[in-house]
Amino acid sequence: MSASYRDHVESALAAGARFGGLYASADGTSVRAVLVGADGSLELENVAVVEGRVPTLVDLLPAADWDEREAADLYGIGFDGHEPLRPLVAHPAAPEAWTVPVHGDDAYQVAVGPIHAGIIESGHFRFHVVGDRILELDTRLFYKHRGLERAAEGRPLAAGLPYVARACAACNVSNSVAYVQAAEQALGLRASAGLARARTLLLELERTWSHLNDIAAICAGAGLAAGEAFFSGLCERVRRLNHELSGHRLLFDSVQLGTSRLRLDRALVAHARAEIGEIDAASRSGWREVLFNSSFQDRLPEIGVVSQADARSLGAVGPAARASGVGEDARCTASGLAYGEFVPVAPRRVAGDAQARLEQRAVELLQCFELLDELLDGALEPAEAEPGGEGASLGHARVESPRGATLCVVEQTGGRLERVHLRTGAYANWPVLAHAAAGNLLPDFPLINKSFELCYACADR
Repeated sequence: MSASYRDHVESALAAGARFGGLYASADGTSVRAVLVGADGSLELENVAVVEGRVPTLVDLLPAADWDEREAADLYGIGFDGHEPLRPLVAHPAAPEAWTVPVHGDDAYQVAVGPIHAGIIESGHFRFHVVGDRILELDTRLFYKHRGLERAAEGRPLAAGLPYVARACAACNVSNSVAYVQAAEQALGLRASAGLARARTLLLELERTWSHLNDIAAICAGAGLAAGEAFFSGLCERVRRLNHELSGHRLLFDSVQLGTSRLRLDRALVAHARAEIGEIDAASRSGWREVLFNSSFQDRLPEIGVVSQADARSLGAVGPAARASGVGEDARCTASGLAYGEFVPVAPRRVAGDAQARLEQRAVELLQCFELLDELLDGALEPAEAEPGGEGASLGHARVESPRGATLCVVEQTGGRLERVHLRTGAYANWPVLAHAAAGNLLPDFPLINKSFELCYACADR
């Protein structure tokens, strides 16, 4: 059984599949690897846990490193061949228990966090450096791990939504849509055209404010206060529009299982389109100022480089992957959403550095404004899901969040959750950020960090 597990995964990878995630079953008796086909289809490879152990996939899929370490900490599963299997969610006191050993003349460590000076969630960065050069970065998150997946077990499918939705405020819509799509698949439902349109509108509103926020953050990381203030102001305008459309600045509770209560009459739609148009024009104007600010632009190239090969190997997703030349976007193959013939965009320069990640968000913003204009073409009425099949004990969905593909798997019996697993775009990209930091100067890390702008809460779920 274990041999066929690895063989099946290896064959799928050879056929062009990509890693989507890995998790343990609710009782810890099996491990499931999720593979993403070229057409966006999801396939699960299952292996039984024998005497507490299963074979590792990290030699085939380095992107599975965090997933296996998390399963080891939370379910006590050993992964043969994954050595050393360092703790991830568990927090041993001794640094040598969870960090990569670095030795050599003049090597020393710099510890940052988990408590930070600003308003920021808990995360610890341990830099191994020589002079100002970063040799290795170990990240330690999960300081406020809430056990949301375990807490949702045994609840009706509809009651499981808040546990996933509240995993991360910044990814609220993406996580919610991934969950309801997985749950509806398990229940034998599919989104109607109206429901697909409503959910796509919410996803793109979330992406728009998030990208504006991230551009502001990169400006802050490079010390461009005027750029930070300008794009933060545009982000605030989108959040206020979110409140007018949904009743919440971050679109909380705007996604429901099997339905949408989002109601936009023609007057509100006209107002929203006008506001989006003004924000679009202002964003283009601000981008021109940023683009021709030479001192700012000089700070960005060749900082935090992630090559295309490393982006693929480490499982990078979202703008971070596309900025490295990995042109994958879950919107291209999204079912149950209104993306039509979606084609991802990329800047002319895909060098995988901080500049490329900034420019990737800028070109994606243009696409967001176009999508929103199309989605806001007419009133939006309440919509319901439709019968779409017989249902199953398992449902899964993959949604493109602002930070990349987010996976949700739902296992149910009789309409109650046996297991829910959420793997967000930020979760996938945290190891990529650590890789990007190595070889750079320590003072450049804040800029590298902001060029990814990942969520801590996505690990604290």
